[in-house]
Amino acid sequence: MTLRNSYSTLQQYTDYLRLISMLNLRPRQLLLLSLLAAFVTMALKTLAWYITGSVGFLSDAIESVVNVAGAGFALFMVTLARRPADDSHPYGHSKAEYLSAAFEGGMILLAAFAICITAIERLINPQPISTLGIGTAFTVLASLINLAIALLLLRGGKQHNSPALEGDGKHLMTDVWTTVGVIIGVALAAVSGYSWLDPLVAIAVALHIVYEGYGILFRAANGLMDKALPDEDIAKIEQTLAAIGGPEVSFIHLRTRAAATLQFAQTDMQVPAHWTVEKAHKLADEAEIALLQLGIELVVHVEPKELANGVTAYKVPT
Repeated sequence: MTLRNSYSTLQQYTDYLRLISMLNLRPRQLLLLSLLAAFVTMALKTLAWYITGSVGFLSDAIESVVNVAGAGFALFMVTLARRPADDSHPYGHSKAEYLSAAFEGGMILLAAFAICITAIERLINPQPISTLGIGTAFTVLASLINLAIALLLLRGGKQHNSPALEGDGKHLMTDVWTTVGVIIGVALAAVSGYSWLDPLVAIAVALHIVYEGYGILFRAANGLMDKALPDEDIAKIEQTLAAIGGPEVSFIHLRTRAAATLQFAQTDMQVPAHWTVEKAHKLADEAEIALLQLGIELVVHVEPKELANGVTAYKVPT
């Protein structure tokens, strides 16, 4: 392939990425596309391993099986997460997306273990690599497909605030860099004649996969523990509430939590003790509506404002 042809192919791929990035796909559509791409890349990488006999390419093919399982489970969990709230789940089902991330993290760790076992066996019994060019071409094509889907998933994860999309996108992006490392290792083994370089790179790939799997599991566990919203989101909430309250009203004890695509907040609204219930309730409704426009479901607890000496402006009946 000449330099001009390579540039033309790269330009066409760039135009393709720009075209698909303009599509406003919903989470389920993105994961369906990811699942389809996972099957295609798994087939391509398996062919690359079958043709070359490279354990490095085998490690890449094994990880593509994880991509299929992860995309399929993520699709199921996102479908479940989009179900509306019911009597048994009054806050919705959005945390199901964290189960998808945890499942994918576990599958990644299993894939890393399988890669290590295969690579160690190949270190003990080295085998020559053959037909490198065709196998590499299949792997590069699979990696380009993964790159396109990863960019779509990361964009969709940010747009829809979806940990399932973001986790799948980061995993695919890691898979792209993993493939780059595998190609380098296989090429070095083929050029130098040191066949042990191939399984050695496979082990390095497995260790990198372990690191990525741990990160996904950590983020999933953190999400299940009702982590607070980011500082910038909390600052927006405080600014919005301050603009609504005015000098007579104070919003205190703000607490926030994220449940995948859903965001919640709770606060105490202190109002003058002489206000009527109707007036305080109306202001609380305004605050809840204002935050709902930011995508945050707010719960307001109304209480009378305390005097300077810490005693409330009303007396409890005896």
